[in-house]
Amino acid sequence: MPAIFEYRYQVTTDDIDGVGHVNNIAYLRWMQDAAVAHSTAQGWPSKAYHQLGHGWVVRSHAIEYLVPAYSGDEIVVRTWVANMKRVTSMRRYELRRTSDDKKLAVASTNWAFVKFETHQLCRVPAEILSAFEIVPDADAPS
Repeated sequence: MPAIFEYRYQVTTDDIDGVGHVNNIAYLRWMQDAAVAHSTAQGWPSKAYHQLGHGWVVRSHAIEYLVPAYSGDEIVVRTWVANMKRVTSMRRYELRRTSDDKKLAVASTNWAFVKFETHQLCRVPAEILSAFEIVPDADAPS
């Protein structure tokens, strides 16, 4: 699988806010959906994490909105793992409109690996570390 995963989405009227463009929360949902789809493509669907009893939870998100999106736009969320540490991982995102390749937003999520039963941080297992190729910021799309 490629290190930079692409998740495509067609903007619906449900994504639109009172100002007439995509609601900020929709971007966050697309990021979450892209991260889950990437993990699934790498052999780690949600079910596998639950069987393991461990998985990822969000510590923080950062989103910079650059250009608005509208109903009917097709967008692509490019996502990649920028680093994987002992108990955390930084995932980056670039959201673009496919019709004109305009960059809509750039974002990142800091994930923490936890034991589901106790919610305590724990070490990322080797089989998960080896499932994802790291794309350092210097090698990321721009």
